[in-house]
Amino acid sequence: MNTGPALSLKTVSVLGMAKSATQYVCTECGWTGGKWFGRCPECGQWGTIEEFHEARPGKTRTTGGGGAARRTQAAVLSAEAQAQPITKVGSDSVQRLPTGFEEFDRVLGGGIVPGSVILLAGEPGIGKSTLLLETAGNVARTAAGTVLYISGEESQAQVRMRASRVGAVEDSLLLASTTDLGTVLGLIEQNKPSLAIVDSAQTITSQDVDGISGGSTQVREVASALIDLAKTYDIPVMLVGHVTKDGAIAGPRTLEHLVDVVCQFEGDAQTALRMLHAAKNRFGPTDEVGCFDMSGQGIEEVKDPAGLFLSTAEAPVEGTCVTFTLDGHRSLPIEIQALVTASVLPTPRRNANGIDANRLAMLAAVLYRHGKVNLLTRDLYVSTIAGGLAKEPGCDLAVAAALASANSSKPIGKTTCAMGEISLTGQVRPVPQLTHRLSEAARLGFTRAVVPVRRGGRPASPPKGLEVIEVSTLADALEALGIR
Repeated sequence: MNTGPALSLKTVSVLGMAKSATQYVCTECGWTGGKWFGRCPECGQWGTIEEFHEARPGKTRTTGGGGAARRTQAAVLSAEAQAQPITKVGSDSVQRLPTGFEEFDRVLGGGIVPGSVILLAGEPGIGKSTLLLETAGNVARTAAGTVLYISGEESQAQVRMRASRVGAVEDSLLLASTTDLGTVLGLIEQNKPSLAIVDSAQTITSQDVDGISGGSTQVREVASALIDLAKTYDIPVMLVGHVTKDGAIAGPRTLEHLVDVVCQFEGDAQTALRMLHAAKNRFGPTDEVGCFDMSGQGIEEVKDPAGLFLSTAEAPVEGTCVTFTLDGHRSLPIEIQALVTASVLPTPRRNANGIDANRLAMLAAVLYRHGKVNLLTRDLYVSTIAGGLAKEPGCDLAVAAALASANSSKPIGKTTCAMGEISLTGQVRPVPQLTHRLSEAARLGFTRAVVPVRRGGRPASPPKGLEVIEVSTLADALEALGIR
């Protein structure tokens, strides 16, 4: 009996079954490979490599009339979706859905676009779920349809308790708690809400693919399914995204490429200030910023954040100087406070909060060499108010002025501000969008501004009520501020 061909088929079958689809994924950065490592070769984290089995789609053979079937299918597809000139495509304006927060709408470009998928990422406890729950309540209160809030991290009772605290209890706000992707898709398809919120993308799992919750395969499958559903039914979907230790969005990088909008919710846990940035926006600018205030009653938008970063003292105080920074299109006033004391240590202290510590050491050296202000043997403490950040080079002049004011015990005028970058040669260099900063200074009631000379020697056109003093060196700037 000839068993040669049968053995060959059996051998091929065994070899096909022996081929494993097992892969390994890093839970921190999403790296995948066919071999396990104790340390991830991509991000360098230890103990983050885990095993998963990725599902592979089956292959179908076409015999006989397969070519004709494919041609028929191609003809049907071409009839359903034909290319047409862009001039014949309707240019009707899209009706955006307001979130109830003007700051949120500004970052999104005017509101939520129907059928879009928005990813909101941030540190744990920063307020992502609270912001979206309040947004759900605002939309449910004003929109004609319903809003569906699906939580994979909390139960319905827990979400209801938090909604009561932030004032987001509405009859048209539907709550669901599940971690199954099929259930999530079924709920959205069944209710057809005006807005769907999924908290979070890393907690939802699909039964069609293998892999750990939050892994590369699962996150990609969940995002692809939600995006397809959003485009099919023209329902906007908002996703909550976790971040890694480095602050990057957890999961594969393709997640950020798939969604339409990526927003970063940032802030210092020690303060109540929260900033919302758009890292990616297909329907609006990416240089807008929204300001929010975190409190026990939820999140409140801050339409005019000027009062957050300025002290309430009426009389001028030595060691303070106000500057204006740019965050997107918004110009924010930042008050720099400096304290200079005699040092009892061999190496004087350089303590910075809200500014770059290396920049502080450089400015102290430039003040000694070109400003004739000796701070090398003194302890220097520099800080901002309310967690404001003054790390851009345009804040150098204000930091140097605050240090010189504290050292000489001469206060700078309450309505005087300073903007400019200081080089190692003692020159005051121009800053970007100076006109925008000066306009904001005039709006807030400042009467004098010490700024660098514009490129090309063109004089600055000051806003009404604001005296602009142009300087080219640090020594001239200190003299103009009255602290030379």
